[in-house]
Amino acid sequence: MSVHPVVAEVTARIAARSAASRSAYLERLAAAHTEGPVRRDLACSNLAHGFAGITGGDKEALRALRRPNVAIVSAYNDMLSAHQPLDQYPAWIKDAARAVGGVAQFAGGVPAMCDGITQGRAGMELSLFSRDVIAMATGIALSHDMFDSTLLLGVCDKIVPGLLIGALAFGHLPAILVPAGPMSSGLPNSEKSRVRQLFAEGKATRENLLEAEAASYHSPGTCTFYGTANSNQLVVEVMGLHLPGASFVPPGTKLRRALTEEAARRAVEISRGDEYTPIGHVVDEKAVVNGVIALLATGGSTNHTMHLVAIASAAGIELGWDDFADLSAVVPLLARVYPNGSADINHFQAAGGVQFLVGTLLDAGLLHADVRTVAGAGLDRYRREPVLVEGVLTWRDGPGRSLDTDVLRPVSEPFAADGGLRMLSGNLGRAVIKVSAVAAEHRVVEAPARVFTSQEAFSAAFQAGELERDVVVVVRQQGPQANGMPELHKLTPALGVLMDRGFRVALVTDGRMSGASGKIPAAIQLTPEAAVGGPLARVRDGDVLRLDAESGTLEALVDPAELAARDLVDFPPDAQAWTGTGRELFAALRRSVGPADRGASVFGPIAASHFAGRANQEVTR
Repeated sequence: MSVHPVVAEVTARIAARSAASRSAYLERLAAAHTEGPVRRDLACSNLAHGFAGITGGDKEALRALRRPNVAIVSAYNDMLSAHQPLDQYPAWIKDAARAVGGVAQFAGGVPAMCDGITQGRAGMELSLFSRDVIAMATGIALSHDMFDSTLLLGVCDKIVPGLLIGALAFGHLPAILVPAGPMSSGLPNSEKSRVRQLFAEGKATRENLLEAEAASYHSPGTCTFYGTANSNQLVVEVMGLHLPGASFVPPGTKLRRALTEEAARRAVEISRGDEYTPIGHVVDEKAVVNGVIALLATGGSTNHTMHLVAIASAAGIELGWDDFADLSAVVPLLARVYPNGSADINHFQAAGGVQFLVGTLLDAGLLHADVRTVAGAGLDRYRREPVLVEGVLTWRDGPGRSLDTDVLRPVSEPFAADGGLRMLSGNLGRAVIKVSAVAAEHRVVEAPARVFTSQEAFSAAFQAGELERDVVVVVRQQGPQANGMPELHKLTPALGVLMDRGFRVALVTDGRMSGASGKIPAAIQLTPEAAVGGPLARVRDGDVLRLDAESGTLEALVDPAELAARDLVDFPPDAQAWTGTGRELFAALRRSVGPADRGASVFGPIAASHFAGRANQEVTR
């Protein structure tokens, strides 16, 4: 099947606009690559430090420069359920690498924070910046010139993108992502949401709420809703950075361990010779487009409209929001996983999972098949699912049909004709909206604005009964330069209550929601953000705003001359308020971060030029 013409056109234009930066990136990789272990160029003192901490045959192998050395970079900690299973991985990996003629060393750990724990707290304002800190920590781990390939152990939110960005800085090294898998299904998501709304209305106690939450998040493994963590896993598998079928195998199973050990063996195999597969070659324009398509086809996290942009940029590829929008128009929605449905990720996996998804998209010409992957050439390998046969890992053909069409469907029978991720533009700037869980009758909202600069102020107004009407809730000063762009999940239950009471409700914000806005039409990641003088800083209470997800517009229905003449409220943001909980340590990142539509990154010329533009803007003001 030839690739869909829109997929081909978007890929071609990405390649054309990225030609210079991609070429420079690949030249850098070629210059960094050496035949044989790179550590042979180390001085004796340097090399001795590199193997001083290990013993036995591994030490002799490193000293003699005979074997490939695999770097283990891990986000393990035992506070976060998704990362707790990674505790045992290094020992498994070292044994497996040794068995195929390699060595593995634990090169470094990276931080792993949980948005679920920090949600609504000051610590959440460090979350987005943690991605770039993780990238830098990965760079430090790989900086010793001791390694021939890399295993990246991580799962959630900013962690996988950060690991990838860091590894792409060492793009001449092969790298494989190694996940932990989801926890078993707990309290149904619909029941969890019901209790949350009851609590928001004062009809459930804190103990009721805690009981529901504890029944949802109950054991080691990744949370089972389809948020950024599980979007990470699906996207990187379709990009060819996991072993086929690795994403959603539960922790604590023999198959999970077998896949982890196979990743170690594969990291040795692809580090040299004919199978040499550097990550900088795997992550090319086609792989990036495949990742976007997988996200769209499953209604994945809106965070990836920033993360995929930043990952692509790290590989010299310029991906933009228009590329997402144009692909979304031709990629059908094939999955219904909470918050876009009642099923969780385990139900998705049982229905056919990534293997069925890849197969139906390939058959429809909606994925590039001719790509490099860590499993070898061609995406067809990712139609196959891992199994244990008498204790030995092998792969077999995945299901040729969905085993539950309420959860997962073929391209010929989609839930919706498009991917549900759309771009909005107008006199307030550009924003992202996810409509896959928004009913058709709620996709156009025109109502007076009520403006807030914090979730707490919104919650107080809701509790006081001030929002019992049609309303477009504006929450500004939530962008990356304002306060690190926290996710605004505390808004969701109350907005859901207002909608259920029959009011027409929408949200407009320069912050993030990660798709958890669910049934509420939410224009998020609005750029330019209020903190850099974006038009949102000119909106006042009572202004009529129109959000039209069908036509792709977001407008303040205010006379243009009046809007332009207004003072910028809360501009610039109060830097003194951004202290405590370690926030002051991240002030330099807050000052230099780029806009949301360019990945909200502190790296590269894009972020630097944005900062310069803001500085010039402030001088002229």
